[in-house]
Amino acid sequence: MTLDTATLVALSARDAARRMAAGEFAVRDYAQALLTRVDEVEPQVQAWAHLDRAHVLAQAEAADERHALGEPDAALFGVPVGVKDIIDTADLPTENGTVLHAGRMPRRDAAVVRALRAAGALVMGKTVTTELATYAPGKTRNPHHPGHTPGGSSSGSAAAVAAGMVPLAIGTQTNGSVIRPASFCGVVGFKPSAGMIPRTGVLTQSPPLDAIGVFGRDVEDVALLAQVLAGHDEADPMTRLRATPPLLRTAQAEPALPPTLAWVATPFWDRVAPDAQAAFEELVAVLQGRIAPFELPPSSADAIGRHRLVMEADLAGSFEAEYERGREQLSASLRGQIERGRQVSAVDYRRAVEHIPVLREAFDNVFDSFDALLTPATLGTAPAGLEATGDPLMCTLWTYLGLPCVTLPLLHGENGLPLGVQLVGRHGDDARLLRTAIWLTHLVREASS
Repeated sequence: MTLDTATLVALSARDAARRMAAGEFAVRDYAQALLTRVDEVEPQVQAWAHLDRAHVLAQAEAADERHALGEPDAALFGVPVGVKDIIDTADLPTENGTVLHAGRMPRRDAAVVRALRAAGALVMGKTVTTELATYAPGKTRNPHHPGHTPGGSSSGSAAAVAAGMVPLAIGTQTNGSVIRPASFCGVVGFKPSAGMIPRTGVLTQSPPLDAIGVFGRDVEDVALLAQVLAGHDEADPMTRLRATPPLLRTAQAEPALPPTLAWVATPFWDRVAPDAQAAFEELVAVLQGRIAPFELPPSSADAIGRHRLVMEADLAGSFEAEYERGREQLSASLRGQIERGRQVSAVDYRRAVEHIPVLREAFDNVFDSFDALLTPATLGTAPAGLEATGDPLMCTLWTYLGLPCVTLPLLHGENGLPLGVQLVGRHGDDARLLRTAIWLTHLVREASS
């Protein structure tokens, strides 16, 4: 069967994998359609740090050959995936968004890349990251308006999915680096519970905070990708040996009862843009009867400061070599973070890290009564200008606690740009969170129709 480029590009990752496995079209045809889309939009969006078209097609042809020989087709058979350029790939450079690592070629794949290949996926290319996955922007622009930021630090991953260049992408989050760009670019972003996906072979910023996250155009696709990536790796002590979580199957199941949500405006509501406030007030009205206001526990008041302390202290350690040999080639913002981090005492650092499980436990009673917390993903739509990537404030608490978060492209600002709705779940209850996300997506779309 021959399908036109637009039809192929619009397929979900699940549909594409299923139809290629059924022989409806070749993996090479699908890869070529996505490359055609790249040719159309990449000059404006600039989502890719490294993309070798011949290498993409060679992977696709090898997949077609294995399929013709009767080898079993795995969950992501033939699906190209964008990989953030801080995640090691043995066949492509990993330069971490800094000239200090230019030309770096890893010797082996990161754990998540090994999992991708085992699931039959193709590595489409390396997506743009901000400098060492911190705050200084890369070249990527927002696909909805090139004069606005795509967010960061997983800028290229979110933008590539939003622009239709790839159906799935992988990013990372240490503060708001998955949820924020997903919200700004109008795609689904999912940051799983701390410890679900191994970080081995990924640039280390802050071991207590770093997490792998995923991007897709619908919740089912991100559930599938996260399920493929989840697992234990002995080199990542935050992971543990356990069965693969049935994220996709659970997410697709009908809830036994309609979910209930806790509305969390957060103490920063006065910093949320007026049009975003209005959009969320309308959403809460739509959810009347299924949502109730919730005030954050008093012990969460200082979490923002604790997160910053931990992150900056760890940046000082993780990037000590870069600072010592090339500080003049680092951005002023990163130098400032490292220099502040060098002043953190061991006692203060330990207290901040030890506060994480204490505060996480304070939320457990909330999730006994509510399926998820609902809160803005960002302070508003993507800001104009390319000099910064937007404020991650609405993500910081949840990242600090290691709770699973998903942002859904359900709202828009007055300027027509996307505005994400963030759901937060209990630690380890990722499948339930994704099921609630699908329920909310259907409810909002029905109310809008």
